[in-house]
Amino acid sequence: MAITAAMVKELRDSTGAGMMDAKKALTETDGDMEAAVDWLRTKGLAKAAKKSGRTAAEGLVAVAVSGGKGVAVEVNSETDFVAKNADFQKMVASIANVALGTSDIDGLKAADMGGKTVEQTVTDAVAVIGENMSVRRMATLEGGSVVNYVHNAAAPGMGSIGVLVAMSGDNEAFGRQVAMHIAAANPASLSEADLDPAVVEKEKQVQMDIARESGKPEAVIEKMIIGRMQKYMAEVTLLNQQFVVNPDLTVGQAAKEAGVDITGYIRLAVGEGIEKAEEDFAAEVAKLNG
Repeated sequence: MAITAAMVKELRDSTGAGMMDAKKALTETDGDMEAAVDWLRTKGLAKAAKKSGRTAAEGLVAVAVSGGKGVAVEVNSETDFVAKNADFQKMVASIANVALGTSDIDGLKAADMGGKTVEQTVTDAVAVIGENMSVRRMATLEGGSVVNYVHNAAAPGMGSIGVLVAMSGDNEAFGRQVAMHIAAANPASLSEADLDPAVVEKEKQVQMDIARESGKPEAVIEKMIIGRMQKYMAEVTLLNQQFVVNPDLTVGQAAKEAGVDITGYIRLAVGEGIEKAEEDFAAEVAKLNG
């Protein structure tokens, strides 16, 4: 597979590796980006892979809570200009409120909103505004109490990141702190038990490959891996992360002190996982003059 400059740049941006190292990693792995990241980590040439999806689409995430149920809905637009439009924001807020009475994205699109389905309402808005829009995702969360938080709020209840936290116990102020922590730290799961076993096994294999590069005996490597995996869990699981409000405590320890039990969370970021082609203006100009 031909290794392009764009591929090398993407790998460098996600790992912090040097240009030649990134190119060699892609060559060794036949252009497989994930495998190239692992190759670089094994050689000690990269930071841990950035797991958060790249924000590539515009729009808003809106959150709504009623009783012990919360919803987060992502509505995309093509430009940030539309996301700042008051009419668009009003529509997104209405969609989030309708979502409280539905259970999935298909049900939401088919739900009634002022005499039209949500999907038809969005289609009509596209015709008026002249820009493509879509209701991309929704997620629901239930618990004894549910607290919400939006990061970079464009209007009440909507912004670039929406977070919901479910707790047993009533401590809204603490729940909001946890939601802010989640927005910033982006944990992969609530606890070790909720992590995808395949993800855990892959990380363990990468760590073993890194350790073997040191040339130490297998018995020593096994002991090294135990410590490294504990550190990994402390980085990616919410309850084991250092609490941003008080780094001397884990989130789990802070919850115990606050008298609550965190039972679940949701974090949606606008455009997460969507790739948008980036224009290389200099290249375009060169092409036109070529």
